[in-house]
Amino acid sequence: MTALVCACQRPFAQDLKRSQIPDAIKAPATEKLLLTVSAKGVQIYECRATKDDPSKFEWSFKAPEADLFDATGKKLGRHYGGPSWESMDGSKVVGEVKARHDSPGTIPWLLLAARKCEGTGVFDKVTTIQRIDTVGGKAPAGGCDAANSGKELRVNYAATYRFYVAED
Repeated sequence: MTALVCACQRPFAQDLKRSQIPDAIKAPATEKLLLTVSAKGVQIYECRATKDDPSKFEWSFKAPEADLFDATGKKLGRHYGGPSWESMDGSKVVGEVKARHDSPGTIPWLLLAARKCEGTGVFDKVTTIQRIDTVGGKAPAGGCDAANSGKELRVNYAATYRFYVAED
């Protein structure tokens, strides 16, 4: 059984300046902004026993699942486990979390380094990814117990992803 938790929408942060980003998740000064997209989808959690105490349970993050859109609302690709971002042109970037900035009531803002790029297209030279302007996506504090072990929870979220490349 899969549950769905709703979240509100937030405007697209196309014009957020580098100076407005928290220091912990700023892209390196040697990189330039390539692309800004909005994401709308879900963060998927699974009810699992905690690592420290198998008699206690919690919602554990499993994967994201979202569509990516440009400022006009045109779908550009998708975001999924890895974490991976894949463009409609076939290019793909897989990231690794380097830093986070907590955002009350929602999933944190992140700075990710590109671990691997594939294909030829918009994502083939990405070096850094930021997740900012998050709305929703956070697992609830309760509702996960032995009776719900293995169940998935899909929590709506929206975010802005910014992709950077090395300066020429």
